[in-house]
Amino acid sequence: MVAVISHGVRLAVTAREGVAPGLLFLPGFRSDMRGAKAEFLAGWCAERGRAITRFDYSGHGESGGDFEEGTIGRWRDDALAVLGAMPAGRVVLVGSSMGGWIALLLALARPERVAGLVLLAPAPDFTEDLMWASMMPAERAMLTRAGVLRVPSAYGPPLPITLRLIEEGRGHLVLRAPIALDVPVRILHGQRDPDVPWERSLTLAERLVGDDVRVVLVKDGDHRLSRPEDLALLAGLVAELMGS
Repeated sequence: MVAVISHGVRLAVTAREGVAPGLLFLPGFRSDMRGAKAEFLAGWCAERGRAITRFDYSGHGESGGDFEEGTIGRWRDDALAVLGAMPAGRVVLVGSSMGGWIALLLALARPERVAGLVLLAPAPDFTEDLMWASMMPAERAMLTRAGVLRVPSAYGPPLPITLRLIEEGRGHLVLRAPIALDVPVRILHGQRDPDVPWERSLTLAERLVGDDVRVVLVKDGDHRLSRPEDLALLAGLVAELMGS
């Protein structure tokens, strides 16, 4: 694929040509295209001759840019730039965690390009409902004063949460009203997810206006959903929407 530039930043993109509809993988917050689910899907598509594109948002992984400059709108624009560089035709969007929110925004912006969505522990509106809502008054005051709050993470170094991320995210909330998407949507969520409550996937299913929506709950599944049995479920959902 040709170099993809978004907001003046060069994005790291890897693409494999193959049978359409292709797949576009959208990683989560502070995740990247080399994660377990992305690598699994790359291998799965290669075995079946399917097209797949993976990329890193600005400030993530191998892409340029500063993570703390990132916002939901900017990362959506990164996804739009990558989609625009892909061959013409419809694609299946696979979004993990924050990538589920980005996938919804991408599909709303380019509905003619989207054949369906597979969402893994999707986290739409997480900046408002899971970050801001969980902060103590002292934390909100510190964030407002300093512009950034660093919080512990079970997945690595402390997470820098910026005031820019919170405030800009309010312009992209999707769970407050019906979501005007009428494409097949498959949602996979673990009921032992410590980061994104599985009930939010039921709310998302209710908000989607289309009828071809299915939620698959994994009782002992966590947020990562990267165990062999989780990946097998993922493959089945992707195969269904790809028509294979």
